[in-house]
Amino acid sequence: MGYLMGIDLGSTSIKAVIYDYNGNHVSAGSRPTPLSHLDLEQPLWAVWEPDKIWDCVVQAVKEALRNVENPDEVGAVAVTGFGMDGLPLDKDGNPLYPMISWHCPRTIPQSREFSEKVGAKKIFDLTGKQIMAIDSIYRMIWMKENYPEILEKTDKWLLIEDFINFKLCGEKATDYSMAACTSVFSQKDHSWVKELIEAAGVPISIFPQAYQSGRFLGKILPEVAKATGLSPETKIILGGHDYVCGALAVGAVNDDVLLDLTGTWEMLVQASQNAEVSQACFESGYYIEGHVAEGRCLYVGSTVSGDMTEWLKNQLSADERLAAEKDGNSIWQHIMKTVEESPIGARGCFFLPHFSGAGAPRVDDNSMGAFLGLQNAVTRADMMRAVFEGLNYQFRMMVDSFRKYKLGDPKRIIATGGATRNSFWMQNKADVSGLELEVPDVYEATPLGAAMLAGIGSGVYKDFEEAVAAVHKPSVIYTPNKEAMEQYDVLYNEIYCKMQDELAGINAKIAAKFK
Repeated sequence: MGYLMGIDLGSTSIKAVIYDYNGNHVSAGSRPTPLSHLDLEQPLWAVWEPDKIWDCVVQAVKEALRNVENPDEVGAVAVTGFGMDGLPLDKDGNPLYPMISWHCPRTIPQSREFSEKVGAKKIFDLTGKQIMAIDSIYRMIWMKENYPEILEKTDKWLLIEDFINFKLCGEKATDYSMAACTSVFSQKDHSWVKELIEAAGVPISIFPQAYQSGRFLGKILPEVAKATGLSPETKIILGGHDYVCGALAVGAVNDDVLLDLTGTWEMLVQASQNAEVSQACFESGYYIEGHVAEGRCLYVGSTVSGDMTEWLKNQLSADERLAAEKDGNSIWQHIMKTVEESPIGARGCFFLPHFSGAGAPRVDDNSMGAFLGLQNAVTRADMMRAVFEGLNYQFRMMVDSFRKYKLGDPKRIIATGGATRNSFWMQNKADVSGLELEVPDVYEATPLGAAMLAGIGSGVYKDFEEAVAAVHKPSVIYTPNKEAMEQYDVLYNEIYCKMQDELAGINAKIAAKFK
């Protein structure tokens, strides 16, 4: 049996994972994703340096191949990762500027001005996208306003996955799921929206050709095969947006499943054969993107999630870090032991998880994170538990909006992503939301989805249905605890649901001065 590789460009780490044709993990390599702050006068501005990202990919692939007896058996590779972040390339393929990261707030003014000029509802009607300051078109507008000479030299603006594909095989292209991240791509006819691009004042020629995920792009370049250890015959297949690849991996390809994918971002996703660009969808805070499964698209609600647990680990967990260094266990094992010392409701401590603004269902770039209810009785463990409860209240709010606006009537909720390895987080999510969660036993759903696309594009599977059937795995079920659910129901409705609105005014003033 041969193997397939998925390369996952994550905000925290870059992974290369090898699977067999039944979706079983064979080997993996990873490197931390290097986020850079290059402008000393703008310390919040964040970028990904293309050479550093590419080096991480090469090293991760080399590491993954060390545990494979015959690297030539890795027949095909597909790339997945976060969306929106991209860079301009000149006609010779040289980067002209680093990739502006989704962490970076610099394009908030451009998103506001453009949405006021064109109209948020019109943008949604044409593309299915809500206004998100991190979407690529606002970076292009920023570039036009600040470095017009760079935009003039740009041959193609490639999103991060597309840039890595270019480095792998020399092809400049994108897929429907990634193209949606620009906010100027129509999912109705899979074309660039000329009206919006002209309104933005950028040349339409810089947008690459978009294709359905799973398309054969080309064979790996000889020099890349030598650098990585992959066979010169390796096929490079077009992948897609990270959470969308995760949806493929767990079989979220029809409208009977609502997928909760929790990593750095939390995505609530439902597949559809004909997602409707409706007033209800616009009001819900959800948006529409292309699916990597052919003939499907997605309703999507998104908000930053796991990024705040990383903050918790780095800022609140010094004791747990020391304990982990002492006994050799994972720091998360110690963190969760501390969290479980706190009772339901964290002694009245509440956390608003808006470190990067508020996502669905009430998008607000100015909304910020907050701890409320701090008093002498509140412990560090309570604050740590409040972070997880706040993230799960946010999940419930996203589900409530999906139901309120009747975007679908799913029969099952499948959870995947790095958070599913945390049993406390998953059980608490079931208790807070009152929903039963299925967690499939898959190793890294996102790169698995990319590997499945590599299999589809290279002929291992005839289509996505066959790929889904081939990698299907059993699930762990988390059922709500009735007593906990009743307590959380009161806290959610009476307190959490009011927090964003109550803090909106003061957050806007803070943002005006510091953001």
